[in-house]
Amino acid sequence: MSNRDRPLSPHLQVYRPQITSVLSIAHRASGVVLAAGLVLLLWWLAAAASGGDAFATVQEAAGSFLGRLFLFGWTFALFYHLCNGIRHLFWDMGRGFELATVSLTGWLALGGAALLTGLSWVLAYAAMGAFR
Repeated sequence: MSNRDRPLSPHLQVYRPQITSVLSIAHRASGVVLAAGLVLLLWWLAAAASGGDAFATVQEAAGSFLGRLFLFGWTFALFYHLCNGIRHLFWDMGRGFELATVSLTGWLALGGAALLTGLSWVLAYAAMGAFR
């Protein structure tokens, strides 16, 4: 294949995803999830200020299977955005641009987010007395 036959810019159908591109997209997606979670947090706060019936409605929604699934995803998005943001701070200082380091820190951001999410949920359930 000559250079003239190649596309000028790669298209998603011919571009092989790499960890850097997947994590970049995930960072943006986690920001969207965090914004959606903020709307629900505001709903929760408004309900708490409105009275017992409104607060009970929000608590019921948050305590449902779908509510907890969203909260779990929101928690993961929060910790992923945090861990990947720390990674970006190092990049802003001009550090960690070697390909092996970029890949390693990407996996560390994912692993750190998973670990922090799991730990926070275990601690939250322990505080509620779920493990007694």
